[in-house]
Amino acid sequence: MNKRQFLLAAALAGITAAGVTAVQAGDDSKEKCFGIAKAGDNDCANATGTHSCAGQAKTDNDPNEWKYVATGTCADRGGSLKPGAEG
Repeated sequence: MNKRQFLLAAALAGITAAGVTAVQAGDDSKEKCFGIAKAGDNDCANATGTHSCAGQAKTDNDPNEWKYVATGTCADRGGSLKPGAEG
C-alpha cells in the first residue's frame, strides 16, 4: 500500500467513524413504544417472549410489540411506554 492509498483509507475510515457516531447519538433520543407496530414491522423481541426477532409481530398494534420512536412521541402515536398497556 503506497502513501496515497494509506491516506485515502485513513480518511474513509474517519468519515465512516464520524457517521456511526452521529447515528449512535441519534439513538439516544429514541424510546420503545408498545402497541403501534404493524404485523411484521416490530423492531425486536416482544414483551411476552413468544419471539425474539424483528419483523415477527403477528397482528397490528399488539400491546406487547414495540417500535423505536422519537422520545416523547409515543403517546401521540397511540402507544404506551409500558408493555401490555393500552395507549
